[in-house]
Amino acid sequence: MPAYNCAATIAESVASIMDANFSEGDELIIVNDCSTDDTAGVLQTISLQYPQIRIIHHVHNKGGGAARNTAVENARHALLFCLDADNVLEKNSIRPLVRFLQAEQADIASFAELKYFSDSTAAPDESWFFGPQHFTLQHLLAGKLSPGASGNYLFTKDSWQKAKGYSEDLGALDTWSFGFKQLMEGCKMVVMPGSYYFHRRGHQSYYIRDAWSKRRSVSLRLIKLIINYIDRFEPGDVDYIFSARGRYTWFDRLEKRPIRLAVRPGADAVWSDHELKKSPLTLFKEKVSYYTRRLKQKYKRS
Repeated sequence: MPAYNCAATIAESVASIMDANFSEGDELIIVNDCSTDDTAGVLQTISLQYPQIRIIHHVHNKGGGAARNTAVENARHALLFCLDADNVLEKNSIRPLVRFLQAEQADIASFAELKYFSDSTAAPDESWFFGPQHFTLQHLLAGKLSPGASGNYLFTKDSWQKAKGYSEDLGALDTWSFGFKQLMEGCKMVVMPGSYYFHRRGHQSYYIRDAWSKRRSVSLRLIKLIINYIDRFEPGDVDYIFSARGRYTWFDRLEKRPIRLAVRPGADAVWSDHELKKSPLTLFKEKVSYYTRRLKQKYKRS
């Protein structure tokens, strides 16, 4: 659990874990990301009530992605669930989610519904629904509402390692980008039908403070992420993402203008595992060679 200036909400979040979802042998790691309110004091009180909790304090504020990575790095177990410090779990909801992940032989398992609440979990305001049950990279790139949009889901430590952890240079886009990287690395993401958790609204959350307040820069900032996978996309879509208009809007327009995965000439599927194991330098050289050939052909025709 990443914690920053959440003195007013974290006790309820922790109670939803410890009172109705914590089993013997589990661990709860909370990373206080150098809060400037009374979060540290609240955590001290909570630790007296629940001595099983491990609290780690960042000396400097590093952001949500870094706080999540610190928690995972210090975790002993192979399965992890990240809950934000202002959200609430439904009673007895984690064990069924674990069983679902194991039954599906998946790397990531998400609740199907995110119930927004303002005052009480007993009176949700509205809901987001994640789906389909097997959530793929193609769904994400078509703008489908993804578990990564909330970041509150179950995943294996191995999938975290494959994704090279949460991005620490993208602000509140750390969770969406984490889900993106997991899917890019071939991890299997599933959504458990009929399940849900509670997502608090009506206050200045991390996403509201960062991503929404800088809305025009979201697409531009995410280019820094996807450039690492640029050879996985259709060349025309790469041109669109980097165009004068697209670089500021491609992310917000995914539903109207999905990004397509590249298909090798004569192939019926996206790149093979063998091709994806090539080094970035090799892929870059292939890309340069590809565009060079296209330019030569263009000038020959003209």
